[in-house]
Amino acid sequence: MGALAETPPGEPVPDGNEILSLRLYIAGDGPNSSEARANLHTILEARPGTQYQLEVVDFLREPHRALMDGVIVTPTLVRLLPLPVQRIIGTLKETRTVVAALGIIERQHG
Repeated sequence: MGALAETPPGEPVPDGNEILSLRLYIAGDGPNSSEARANLHTILEARPGTQYQLEVVDFLREPHRALMDGVIVTPTLVRLLPLPVQRIIGTLKETRTVVAALGIIERQHG
């Protein structure tokens, strides 16, 4: 499986449509964390017109960051931009819910 397109914070992102700024909080390589990463990858890769910036924060390595952001459950996906901030808790397997929370516009086919 390919890696998610992760951009370190502060790195420039391409111009174009509004870019999603996402932060995924995980807990190591546990099954729920791995499933959330895979599901997010599938969702984003299935929508190639979606531009995003993703930071993955491991709660086990940086618990202070998660707690400062009010995250106490993993996995948690936070949409930082565009505002308002949205939080999605869980493995992100409910694609329609995730797409709606992220504000990704579904393109109609044919």
